[in-house]
Amino acid sequence: MESQQEPVMSHTCPARPTDSTHPTDVQPIQQMTAMPPDSFRSAEPPQRRIPVIGVVGGIGSGKSAVARWVADQSTALVIDADQLGHRALHLEAVKSALRQRFGGEIFDERNEVSRGALAKRVFGDTDQLRQARRDLEQIVHPAIERQVLDMVATAEQERRDAVLLDAAVLFEAGWQNRCDAVVFVDAPDDVRQRRVAARSGWSPAELQRRESSQLGLAEKRQLSNVVISNAADDSRGGLELLEFLQRGWGVCCKPLSNSSQQSQDSTELLPP
Repeated sequence: MESQQEPVMSHTCPARPTDSTHPTDVQPIQQMTAMPPDSFRSAEPPQRRIPVIGVVGGIGSGKSAVARWVADQSTALVIDADQLGHRALHLEAVKSALRQRFGGEIFDERNEVSRGALAKRVFGDTDQLRQARRDLEQIVHPAIERQVLDMVATAEQERRDAVLLDAAVLFEAGWQNRCDAVVFVDAPDDVRQRRVAARSGWSPAELQRRESSQLGLAEKRQLSNVVISNAADDSRGGLELLEFLQRGWGVCCKPLSNSSQQSQDSTELLPP
């Protein structure tokens, strides 16, 4: 992660519309299958319906940082599916299934899954690696989804404005069917490469290898409802997402205390 700080732009949140249940300018997500509208929400006890917005983008696009920035400005809850995936690897049922499929070599001396060893067995563009990745997804995705369900239910009980589901594999897992809209966070290839090199030390070849394991960026972009630009390492991408949420669902800024405003002014927006 780079150490240079960028100023965060100040802004005034627009007025909340009278009817914010559904946006009027959002087109249906392409290729979605019919799902119950509240299938990602608990039925008992009845709670206020809040929007679930999927956030996708290429590696290094800064989608997670954009989502976090919006959460800092509102009461929206960010669900980091990648983080939930890491948690899932500690579940005994998941570890048992992974051991049966991939063998004991992917475990360390503490009997925990070595993510590096597992990555070598699933990332790549050969038929064998693609099948291994599908097997991994069948084991891990249901465990992630159960955690997401619980967090959405909690967000509704807490009367939050929205849920931002930050998930690199949202389309691959079929979770777009559970979202009210999907936002694609865009950034040029050279910017994304610079970011992942600074963050993870990845070479261009490693970035390409990792992205070959996901749905293509052009297809993700086409399947999304709206595209926002996050080419700059500042708050402009976050502002675009916040404005989209305000127009569609009336999500607005929360009052900032002096301490939180001071923290905001000194925080840069960099990709995760």
